[in-house]
Amino acid sequence: MLKRGFDIVVSGIALLVLLPLMLFLAILIRLDSPGPSLFRQTRVGKSFRQFKLLKFRSMTHRNEGAEITCGQDARITRVGGFLRQFKLDELPQLWNVFCGDMSFVGPRPEVPTFVDQFRTDYQEILSVRPGITDPASIRYRSEARILGSTSDPISYYTSVILPDKIAISKRYVRTANFGKDLSIIFQTIAVLFQE
Repeated sequence: MLKRGFDIVVSGIALLVLLPLMLFLAILIRLDSPGPSLFRQTRVGKSFRQFKLLKFRSMTHRNEGAEITCGQDARITRVGGFLRQFKLDELPQLWNVFCGDMSFVGPRPEVPTFVDQFRTDYQEILSVRPGITDPASIRYRSEARILGSTSDPISYYTSVILPDKIAISKRYVRTANFGKDLSIIFQTIAVLFQE
């Protein structure tokens, strides 16, 4: 109850305070490349309920290709690269938090394709709301760069990175408390300024 109250209050305040910045970023995205400012993608949430995750669009509109981003992906726009570097593309997820699809802290929501491959593991993970950040997000801050250095990014993701993320997420679910969540939020903010 404390966690959900925190999510509602803080996301609501953040949406109001950051609205001018978000409008400015939306305009920049539209000026930089054709297409909408927001990107919507189906993700799997608590109890396997699907929802539309919101992000600022950082790639070309109607891009074709893998569901994961690797290295210097040619689909990433100029403004998109900047947004991704500082995680500003994630700001619209404050709305997902406010609406209850997500929490500030929780296992990152995956696309249905990957959840289906590891459905048994996700039975435990999706007993909680997914989050904007979690310990796996901190560990894999440079995930796109890691994948870009492999010969088969999808295979590497599903055989190495995703199983590790799943193990991290399970540990989080089993030991989560409000104090740890606050610590993860501060750690996430700290790593944004390390690169």
